[in-house]
Amino acid sequence: MLRNLFLVICVLCAAILIGCSKTETGNSNMATDNSNKGKTTTSTTAGDKIGVPECDDYIAKYETCLRSKVPEAARAQLENALKMSRENWKKAAANEQSRGTLAAACKQASDAAAASMKAYGCTW
Repeated sequence: MLRNLFLVICVLCAAILIGCSKTETGNSNMATDNSNKGKTTTSTTAGDKIGVPECDDYIAKYETCLRSKVPEAARAQLENALKMSRENWKKAAANEQSRGTLAAACKQASDAAAASMKAYGCTW
């Protein structure tokens, strides 16, 4: 049951990420985008790693896209969604029962984000 609950939570997080990313599809903030390339609002350190390669890879790619391509107006919302996913995945990774499904959930989230983040010019 815990495994199914975790999978549902991961799917919901992916849906939130997709839904949030589609709110800002225009490139009207290109000047803002370029001016924020040097700013780092999130970072992945060794302590932030999930310990599941698929999850860590997804987080690294997503953060790179956030910092380099996403306009500031949409960035905070996407960062919050990523933070929630990271927290949920850390909890799931710590639980031996749910850890087995985590790689598949992160892969699914990565595939969904790859499609939705194309709106910002990100490639996976």
